[in-house]
Amino acid sequence: MPDKPMTPAARLAKYWFPVLALILPLLAVVVVADLFGSVMLQRTVTEALIRVVVVVGIYIFVGNSGIISFGSVTFMAIAAYATGWQTCCSMLKPITMPGLPEFLRDATYPLFPAALTSVALAALVAFVTGLVLMRMGGLAASISTLAVLFIINVVYSNWESVTMGTASMVGLPRYVTAWIALGAAVVAIVVAWVYQKSPLGLAIRATRADEVAAQACGVSLYWPRLLAFTLSGAVMGLGGVLTAHFLGTVSINFFFLKLTFLALAMLVVGGMGSLAGAVVGVAAVSIIIDVFRRMEAGVSLGGTTLALPAGTQELVLAVVMLAILIFRKDGIMGGQEFHWRGFRGKKAAIDTSLAGEGPK
Repeated sequence: MPDKPMTPAARLAKYWFPVLALILPLLAVVVVADLFGSVMLQRTVTEALIRVVVVVGIYIFVGNSGIISFGSVTFMAIAAYATGWQTCCSMLKPITMPGLPEFLRDATYPLFPAALTSVALAALVAFVTGLVLMRMGGLAASISTLAVLFIINVVYSNWESVTMGTASMVGLPRYVTAWIALGAAVVAIVVAWVYQKSPLGLAIRATRADEVAAQACGVSLYWPRLLAFTLSGAVMGLGGVLTAHFLGTVSINFFFLKLTFLALAMLVVGGMGSLAGAVVGVAAVSIIIDVFRRMEAGVSLGGTTLALPAGTQELVLAVVMLAILIFRKDGIMGGQEFHWRGFRGKKAAIDTSLAGEGPK
């Protein structure tokens, strides 16, 4: 007997349920931390939500195209410095960054416009970079993104009159709270979901599954990848703005290999084949990092303080990644999204990512 056609409300609920299944737990965590948590817990939650923005930004390109990008953190650095140039103290910049253009060196701009222009700059740089890189594929594209990361790091590290070199830019307003980070995470998740379910998102996912078959069906490899790379750069730029105004400082050394591999580790652990995997990976790895960071600092038991050796969290994270790659190579989520089984009747709740259905 054929299934009954779904009502518009049911179709809409089916479309947005995977997104709500990610956002509502994040909202619950923020509410609990805000009402009952310590300052340290609230800071930890805020940091984890910023990581959600970053990893979802990487997922928009990597998860949809299947091409590993080692250079996505580059766009975080570009946006972080851009917002720092606009919002840092106008009395400090002429001394520490005399090479800035006059409209940046001698003025301070409102926070929201500064964030928007910084994200736009990151997206623009991603677009221009992608015009060249997206003509390559596979390993060549991955290595090229790593080259971009090194190029920006070298340029910013030596452009002392504009970036202060390897020194930290200080004095940025620290306005990012758990609620602001949650709002940014919601925006990133919604953007990623709408994109991957759009025709352009389905096209790039088709190229990930089989490039030859996709091209035979008339699907371009270049333009869908360029759009995904640009959109990923914009979301990474948002992550850079959040990071800058959460820490209150910007340093080029922060936006380099350690952050790159940590973000990729989160994506691998959760599963790079689904948006849910990106968010779950952040949650899992953030818990591991926080628990072992506290244990490295020392835990008091009675009159004795026990502390793990420094570097234990990195070792544990490496073991977890190896275990995931060996026993569940598609990550915790296995490339699936969260689905409400009620909408699928007796069928298995499998992520049919190449048959995405939007609200009508």
